[in-house]
Amino acid sequence: MNDSEITNIQQAVQEVYDVMAERVSGEELTQIKDAFEFANEAHKNQKRMTGQPYIIHPIAVALIAAKELKLDTHCVMTAFLHDVVEDTEYTNDDIRKRFGDDVAYLVDTVTKKKKTSYKTSKQEDNYEQLLSSIHYDIRALMVKLADRLHNMRTLQSMRPDKQMKIAGETDYLYAPLANRLGLFDVKTDLENLSFKYRCPHQYFDIVKNLNADMTKDKQRLSDFTTAIQQLLERNHIEGVAEVYYRRPYSIWRRMKENGCDFIHVPNRYYVRVTFTKSECCKSEKDVCLKIYSILTDVFKEKAGSFNNLIDQAKENSYQSLNVMLLSAEGVWEDVQICSKNMVDSSKLGCMTGLNDGNIDEWIKKFQQVLKDIADSNGQMGFMENVATTLYYDDVMVFTPKGKALILPKGSTAIDFAFELGVDMGLHAKYARINGKLCSMKTKLKRGDCVEIGVVDVPMAKLDWLEHTSSYKAKRALMNLKREVGDGMLRCTCCHPLPGDETVGFLGDDGNLTIHKRSCPEMIRDASKFGDSVVEYTFREDMGSVYPVTIEITAIDRFHLLMDILQCITHDLRLSIESLNTGSVDNIARCTVTFFVHSVNELIDCMHALYEIEGIDEVKQKNDE
Repeated sequence: MNDSEITNIQQAVQEVYDVMAERVSGEELTQIKDAFEFANEAHKNQKRMTGQPYIIHPIAVALIAAKELKLDTHCVMTAFLHDVVEDTEYTNDDIRKRFGDDVAYLVDTVTKKKKTSYKTSKQEDNYEQLLSSIHYDIRALMVKLADRLHNMRTLQSMRPDKQMKIAGETDYLYAPLANRLGLFDVKTDLENLSFKYRCPHQYFDIVKNLNADMTKDKQRLSDFTTAIQQLLERNHIEGVAEVYYRRPYSIWRRMKENGCDFIHVPNRYYVRVTFTKSECCKSEKDVCLKIYSILTDVFKEKAGSFNNLIDQAKENSYQSLNVMLLSAEGVWEDVQICSKNMVDSSKLGCMTGLNDGNIDEWIKKFQQVLKDIADSNGQMGFMENVATTLYYDDVMVFTPKGKALILPKGSTAIDFAFELGVDMGLHAKYARINGKLCSMKTKLKRGDCVEIGVVDVPMAKLDWLEHTSSYKAKRALMNLKREVGDGMLRCTCCHPLPGDETVGFLGDDGNLTIHKRSCPEMIRDASKFGDSVVEYTFREDMGSVYPVTIEITAIDRFHLLMDILQCITHDLRLSIESLNTGSVDNIARCTVTFFVHSVNELIDCMHALYEIEGIDEVKQKNDE
């Protein structure tokens, strides 16, 4: 190790000491320093893929644990020591003798166990070991999240197939886990880094578009936030109004949810009004409502846009008042009103005592999930059921008696019934949502009041599984139906085309299935069987064509359909399989299925269609 490396290590570890010195005793700081010295000695001859001394990684993990997650002394010690047992000659008994039972327990929990055989896969057994620690406390999970965050921040040194494996794990498990624990910043970093390495072309394309948006809207948004700032000052409220652009992954997810391109994504940014102090009200909720009143006295409010996420907080404990306001330039702006405490709480989630009620409730639910999985004797997939509980967003709905239930976003009356009880779910025949008779497959919205109609005989159908989002519903219905995948070469979930960013998955039967890097099925499999992920470039074969379907929205006019057909069949010489078109109130919508040789041919076609007069949007249908 040269002098420059030694200096870098000393500077890096000193930052950890400085952060922790502000909140721990002198004795605890000595223990932290002792843990570093032990780890430094254990890893002294090891290097990272980048060529740096290996100890740089444990230091970085310890700094994330100390500074970003504000973890305690034993967690920071564990961060220094987390790879010692796995990668050096030292054992967990050595850790226990020197640092005590608690640190040894944490190190043992985050250490991947080497076995001669695994229940399902090496990765899944490691996940089960880690997640089971939530029965006792969540500190080991927090250290593992810090470890994963640094691994993702330094992923550029890995081979592409390893990048996909690690990014798949992150997207499938670690980012959703951080979200459910209320760690907004960690969740955001993990999902965006995963997206960057899984789908670099899409990631950087969104980054480019976001930068263009920022430049275009800078002055307009500055005028809007300045007006809000002046209103706060005039009413003696200490606070700030700032613009936050959503990150690439959030934009991409909204594009998929709304079935649109970047230009048509709603709310690509939001304006956060954050107050620190006010003399007008006692509670933080009252101050939020006061600010809401002040703003709506000046700016028009979009009807139905008010959303109270203070009284109806999300399960990850995020809190704010949300409303859409019309700016002076005639643009509906997404405004979020909250206190600084609420913002800090959303960053630290389960590690802060400000709003741990929902987090505690979720942890209890998650513990029950783990118990149910253990009791199922392997009849259900461990990771599939865990992933079901790590949903991205939720909705709060109510029984007729006012009991609140929190369900995954996209849940139906089926999920609601099973949340109330397995027997009710199996015997449910219909639902009344806000008093209206509805099918059990009806999706629920935040604030819905739901009543379930049951009969004496079981009514659950095999196809209900396709209309559920919650763990309880899926667990019960899996006893009625077990979905079996096929072994086709080309994934039937994401339908990759030559030229797409792809990866291969080698099955037990020896078949190689091609997936898009953004394919949810691929992400799930990569998180469980990472060693089966292989690099694969899906190359164009001029003898092979693949069906694709696009949806076109345009202002209707004479000869529009002929121009579309001319573009596809004559100009681009592509074969059309089917076409469906209609016009309502001068808005034409056309669905076309045709054959292409590659994704580049599809993109060229879509670009060409955009050049036709009156066409507003061209999007691929059922794209992942």
